[in-house]
Amino acid sequence: MNWYLTKMIFRIICGDGNHSPQFDEQLRLIAAGSKEEAFHKAQTLGGREEEIFFNSKQQLVQWQFISVSELYKLEDLIDGAELYSKIEEQDNAEMYIHTVHKKAEQIRFGNTLEMLNLA
Repeated sequence: MNWYLTKMIFRIICGDGNHSPQFDEQLRLIAAGSKEEAFHKAQTLGGREEEIFFNSKQQLVQWQFISVSELYKLEDLIDGAELYSKIEEQDNAEMYIHTVHKKAEQIRFGNTLEMLNLA
């Protein structure tokens, strides 16, 4: 059995969809015997996680699975190994850095669920 890192893409549509397009990029670990099996498992998982619900404003929210956009076999699990990298371009560097520090602070002090409004 091998481990694969996959990037699964979901589209988020709220209400009538009259908003900037939103996509959720999720990195997932998949255990599989081959690259083809890992891709199939990730596709199946994404399809099962499509969801339609009403948010707190009673607007219909749809999570539509788009596809698996990346798939990497993890050769060795090494402490500190880089699993993923993405270059971000931001209009306001100071605001981006501030947001990163705030998220790190929330993780450090255990308020992650509250920060994400899940609690």
